[in-house]
Amino acid sequence: MPHRRLHPHRLAFLALLVILISPFAASSPDPTGLRFPLPASDEGLPGAGPLRRMDWFQKLWNDRRTVWAEQTAQDRGAVVFLGDSIIQGWEAGLPAAFPGLRIANRGISGDTTRGVLLRLNEDVIALQPRAVVILIGTNDLEEQAQPETIAGNLALILDALQAHQPAMPVVLCRVFPSSATMRRPSTQIRRINALYDEVARSRAHVTVVDTWSIFADAQGDARLAEFPDLLHPNERGYEQWARALRPALQRVGLLP
Repeated sequence: MPHRRLHPHRLAFLALLVILISPFAASSPDPTGLRFPLPASDEGLPGAGPLRRMDWFQKLWNDRRTVWAEQTAQDRGAVVFLGDSIIQGWEAGLPAAFPGLRIANRGISGDTTRGVLLRLNEDVIALQPRAVVILIGTNDLEEQAQPETIAGNLALILDALQAHQPAMPVVLCRVFPSSATMRRPSTQIRRINALYDEVARSRAHVTVVDTWSIFADAQGDARLAEFPDLLHPNERGYEQWARALRPALQRVGLLP
């Protein structure tokens, strides 16, 4: 019987899937009993740079992912909003911001680009999403990751999504401004966003939304009017973000 040849995109996806799950295949049972333990070591993990392991983050990572695992069937085909605390903090407001759009929030407070890469298969790809909206990278800076490392992880995330479904729209938000007092200086954020633009330029399915300049002051930092803690948007900030996103979602056919 002749062998069936796999499409190159499918081969690439299978290869990346092996990379993503292989560190866990031979691991011993987790002594904490958590359903989604963080790997004790970076050895053999995909990507580069920081992966947070503080107790509060481990608990949040496990708790949110455990709930999501039970919702996979009901969230299948949704538009996934993926990222850190800024995405997580929009959970209650997303339905009102985008009425008629079925959304699955997959934000975890404190997460990094490497953390997103690590959980991408189960939290996002398993949902067979209609589209993905991404905002990630600011916490990498707090952990002193270099912009090139952050952008390299983003490229791996986008490659995995494209390997799963080449035609699936991905809306990439530029990293929001913050402040050097929050260990997120404007020069580093500008560099990350420039690299993100380069990563997206060669990927036709990725739409970049300028979510930096709409919030940056004259020095390139966040404004207190929208970011009272210079990191997380308030209601006014989320409203501005929604206004910036709607035209991009319309262009890719997600909103009328």
